[in-house]
Amino acid sequence: MKPHVICHMISSLDGGLHPSRWTESPDGSRVDWTALYQSCHEKLEGDAWMVGRVTMAEMSKGNPHPPHEHEHDKVDRSRHFANREAANYAIAVDTSGKLHFTKNEIDGDHVVVLLGGDVPDSHLAELAGDGISYIVSTQPQLDLPAMLDTLNRELGIKRLLLEGGAGINGSFLAEGLVDEISLLITPALDGRAASQSFVEFGEEGLAGKVALSLKSCETLDHGVIYLRYTVAPR
Repeated sequence: MKPHVICHMISSLDGGLHPSRWTESPDGSRVDWTALYQSCHEKLEGDAWMVGRVTMAEMSKGNPHPPHEHEHDKVDRSRHFANREAANYAIAVDTSGKLHFTKNEIDGDHVVVLLGGDVPDSHLAELAGDGISYIVSTQPQLDLPAMLDTLNRELGIKRLLLEGGAGINGSFLAEGLVDEISLLITPALDGRAASQSFVEFGEEGLAGKVALSLKSCETLDHGVIYLRYTVAPR
């Protein structure tokens, strides 16, 4: 059984995802959009959150540090759980094994990495040596349904907050794995054509793949509109 998945995002009015690029409030001040987003994150009461490789790279900040070759023989090619009792988990999607870490937690949340089947033993040994958990797909690309099932079964994750980027959000939606969308829309503009969506799924898009039903709509501080939708796969 997979966890209940909530795609939780914040964007400018025109879809920009990076608050540092947004216009200022009417009085010229800069609102702490990240703090507002985080407060809603806490209220969703997830026991794990997930981001893609690019987003996690901003937090992991490690350099490659492969272990000695003899340690490669000890790695489990399927999965490794360094901590099954964490209060919360930080999950990274890293198909090719490009992320490196300086510690095994992000803000106190234990790190779990989801990897493609072609990842080398040396990278798995590095993660295990760092005390980081991982799950390896049985195929070169990620088998997301199977991995979500493993997260639920092995780590007891029941409520997962999917927090971007746009590519991983789109992949989850296309596979019918998202149960809700939680979206904060700010009264700010980005204006850069390259960043106009919190969801991306190639040329084909998501038409015909999902249907949304409004669950709630709130006005928060600073003119933010907080929308929540139930997602029904097609």
